[in-house]
Amino acid sequence: MVIYFVLRNKNKGKGIYSNDIMEILMIRDPEMLEQLLGTIRDFVRDELVPLEHEVEENNAIPEHIINQMKELGLFGLTIPEEYGGLGITMEEEILVAIELGQTSAAFRSLIGTNNGIGSSGILIDGTEEQKQKYLPRYATGEIIGSFCLTEPDSGSDAASLKTSAIKEGDYYVLNGTKRFITNAPRATTFTVMARTNAEIKGASGISAFLVEAGTPGLSLGKIDKKMGQHGSYTCDVIFDNCKVHQDQLIGGVEGIGFKTAMRVLDKGRLHIAGYSVGMAERMLDDAVNYAVERKQFGQPIASFQLIQGMLADSKAEIYAAKCMVLDAARLRDAGQNVTTESSCAKMFATEMCGRVADRCLQIHGGAGYISEYAIERFYRDVRLFRLYEGTTQIQQIIIARELIKKATA
Repeated sequence: MVIYFVLRNKNKGKGIYSNDIMEILMIRDPEMLEQLLGTIRDFVRDELVPLEHEVEENNAIPEHIINQMKELGLFGLTIPEEYGGLGITMEEEILVAIELGQTSAAFRSLIGTNNGIGSSGILIDGTEEQKQKYLPRYATGEIIGSFCLTEPDSGSDAASLKTSAIKEGDYYVLNGTKRFITNAPRATTFTVMARTNAEIKGASGISAFLVEAGTPGLSLGKIDKKMGQHGSYTCDVIFDNCKVHQDQLIGGVEGIGFKTAMRVLDKGRLHIAGYSVGMAERMLDDAVNYAVERKQFGQPIASFQLIQGMLADSKAEIYAAKCMVLDAARLRDAGQNVTTESSCAKMFATEMCGRVADRCLQIHGGAGYISEYAIERFYRDVRLFRLYEGTTQIQQIIIARELIKKATA
């Protein structure tokens, strides 16, 4: 298969980003892929990086940047062409994630749910009517999706969730609370995992629903005040006798919701792994530049072997993680089950990113603890990577479980 797209500038005199339109024509032409990556690279460097401190201070992404993201097609990168998106492959998505990792996490988070967990449930298991209704609007950024799985008493053990969906005529009545839901304050739709069969305590009793914002009985908690990733919003999503029509049951079938969630997370874990690589690259670049410029004892600190050791270890680990996640992405594109590989990639890449952040802050010395330097912000931002889409410990359990399953089959 080959993919490519065309970048067409409607008005060259008014700036490339706000006027470029991406059109997908076929899949996987290397030259056209490089054009996409180059355009995103330029957008990140010229538009996003200069705004990092402003987004951090104001806890908000400027509206003109959101509009540029829409016009660049960034909300629909992974949505298939027939629904108005670019339809990039998993490998291409990883390469895009690496480019987006060169700047603050808030920017990727804004478009991340539409390209991932916010739309994947419909894309994987939705009816054709559901796909036609929502996917084109996700692709343009007209609407924002979110994914509601985690609960106050159900995080890593997602199969124990308590949110209920009781059938009453043509409707389901939802009750329960979801926690730490990314983009919920901005969301137009909520993909909600709820228990439709109380007699089945495990995963088989869980179904997936698409609930629209404004539905009576749906409300939001206050926006969470987080350690990092300012400009990216999370909050509780509360369902209090929230009536949802049976047409909003994803796929029209009960009992497949948890399986949908796990398939969504396999893909999401690869994306986060790729993004962690990009973020680690940015931190290392900043640390190298600082080490070359900063002088102590009459010479750049880059000449000190202990500093060189931290730089070298970081580069080697980034390279290893990049190879790992690209290999897993290619396997997924080839149609293979990558549950083990995606967990391996997510675990290794996010832990790697944390180690790189620590080394890079150490290279900056006391300056790294001051907000004047980006590493202070990145150090806080990347800590979340080891928690969401399944903690490192959950990835360990998944990997071991798959190994044991294979050995005893």
